[in-house]
Amino acid sequence: MTQPIRWLQDEIADRMLQKLDIVKIDVKDILIVPDFAGKHLDVLAKRYPNARTFSITETGVSGFHMWRAKAMSNWRSLFTGKTHPLASYASSGRFDIPDNSVDLVFSDLLLQDLADPKLFLQECWRVLREGGLIAFSYLGPDTGKELRSLELSELRLKNLLSPWDMHDMGDALLAERFSDPVMDMEYLTLDYEKPELLLADVSALKLMQLAPSEIPNMNVLPQKLTLEVVYGHAWVIGKHLAKAKDNVAYIDLNQIGRKTRSDSA
Repeated sequence: MTQPIRWLQDEIADRMLQKLDIVKIDVKDILIVPDFAGKHLDVLAKRYPNARTFSITETGVSGFHMWRAKAMSNWRSLFTGKTHPLASYASSGRFDIPDNSVDLVFSDLLLQDLADPKLFLQECWRVLREGGLIAFSYLGPDTGKELRSLELSELRLKNLLSPWDMHDMGDALLAERFSDPVMDMEYLTLDYEKPELLLADVSALKLMQLAPSEIPNMNVLPQKLTLEVVYGHAWVIGKHLAKAKDNVAYIDLNQIGRKTRSDSA
């Protein structure tokens, strides 16, 4: 995401937090990925006032901008949390935080930009504690369907890196040992008065390869853009158990309680 689409990140983050209103969880540490200087910081700080925040900051957001936003929302996070750039995660595939270190991973509109979201889920599983929660949103495969229906080669459209629908993601969560996944989806329709505004958003959403200024004929463009927004959350339960293979769960013998003579008395 880039600055022209910041309002969308704020709106989707707000909807994510509304969906978490019914979730009961004791949060001491939060990982926000990607973190941006948006309104979600203030809401998270109010909901979890004593939580420490780990930030994987969005590309293009200055350190000072993030510092100022966090100072305005929760000054405590300036001294107890850690900040790392999203580019570092993109290159290494790992969050620079220890295993079992957070209770909540909050990810707003990132997964559609990842080549393999399964690796992201695996890394979230690594850093989440037993009983922790992953909450996320991303753009689904129907995003920008009006543009694809035009079949204009000069637009040089490109697919999302991971065009997963909510069923694909639900299956992936279960495959990566997350429990009780809850998936939801909605369509948002954006209306535009000028094609230049539409192209600015299409570019910010990374749906085409050309810069907006390179489009030869903008009069054929639609006046609306559909976004498929997928939401989900899932729990980390039974983290000490070995990962199942071929639909069979392998459990270490040391994890099985032994019945003693006194137990049967």
